[in-house]
Amino acid sequence: MSSAIPTAIIDHRASGVLEIAWSDGTLSRLGHGLLRESCRCATCEQQRRHGAGVPPSDTTLRVVRMEPVGEQALTLAFSDGHDRGIYPFVYLRQLGAS
Repeated sequence: MSSAIPTAIIDHRASGVLEIAWSDGTLSRLGHGLLRESCRCATCEQQRRHGAGVPPSDTTLRVVRMEPVGEQALTLAFSDGHDRGIYPFVYLRQLGAS
């Protein structure tokens, strides 16, 4: 599963869904809210460790910018101003399978 690589990444901003087509034919549809709540940056991880958790996303939360990080990950910026998370493709694939 983790060896699959993205062949297409489409941000459906209006509906709040990031769609990833994988080299093995699988299609992942990840909600922007799920992606925000699943951020693994140091700030979000620290909030989780201290019981605060990541602020719950509302239905209007959107990915406003998406940039590649080398050939292995994406960085996402959200409409709530958060822009520190790096999302390795392996992790995005796991999120899509859950």
